Amino acid sequence: MISGIDPDSIVYLNGDFVRLGEAKISVLDRGFIYGDGIYDVVPAYRGKPFRMDGHLNRLERSLAKIGIANPFTRVQWEKLVLDMLARSGKGADCMVYIQVTRGVAKRDHAFPKNVAPSVFIMVSPFQRVQAERENGLTAIAIDDVRWLHCDIKSVSLLGNVLAKQQAVQAGVDEVIQFRDGFLTEGASCNIWIVRNGTLLAPMRNNLILEGVRYGLMEELAAQAGIAFQARRISREEVDSADEILMTAATKEVLPIVVFNGRPVADGRPGPVFAQLRAGYDKAIQATEQA
Repeated sequence: MISGIDPDSIVYLNGDFVRLGEAKISVLDRGFIYGDGIYDVVPAYRGKPFRMDGHLNRLERSLAKIGIANPFTRVQWEKLVLDMLARSGKGADCMVYIQVTRGVAKRDHAFPKNVAPSVFIMVSPFQRVQAERENGLTAIAIDDVRWLHCDIKSVSLLGNVLAKQQAVQAGVDEVIQFRDGFLTEGASCNIWIVRNGTLLAPMRNNLILEGVRYGLMEELAAQAGIAFQARRISREEVDSADEILMTAATKEVLPIVVFNGRPVADGRPGPVFAQLRAGYDKAIQATEQA
């Protein structure tokens, strides 16, 4: 039994709803052999999915970019997510993990023909962060040495795993990655900075995974009257930022208050974070009450 994993929880695997402890897949699945697959995570609050359209849009984009035929229609995906939430019995905050691989085939680098994709879905609880909102996070800078298709939400996450381990070994919460001197993202989150009251984000391109929160943060900034720009952001601009923020599905939006051992501004969560945090909470409340 794996610590923290409920073997009796219900998962979806290739058309069947089974106990997690009984779910089995071939060692020749290309997700296992090659990391040949994609995934996404839909957060849910009180059992209701949050920004599900955005997550399913990204799931479909990732499938198309690596040439896996989408096994379901949008309506079928939505039904599966809702069905899994209902079967999980978790009416509290949780996340729906979806993984699609190219399927089971003879080990050969070329795409196999006439092979059905493997689809796996599970629901796991998560706790909304509280102390981190008030105290903020710490981060260090590292070089971004990952591949050049970070826009694909691939299960091939070794680069991200190694980046996160650098944070662990340095005793900080997160890393902030730079490629050729310009900001990309964290190990598993998008990074934002604030300068002179303007919220800045790296451009949407192949060097970052466009988080679903990317569009949400634009919306929240507009609602709060905060100027927003997407452009290249230099290491020097991050070093001297008024605020640094991170966003992720289960972390929502959090402030980074110490970067490379030095406080960001006065070392406390800033006013732009407070406005965006308030807007984020309202968006969650609207989902819970829908």
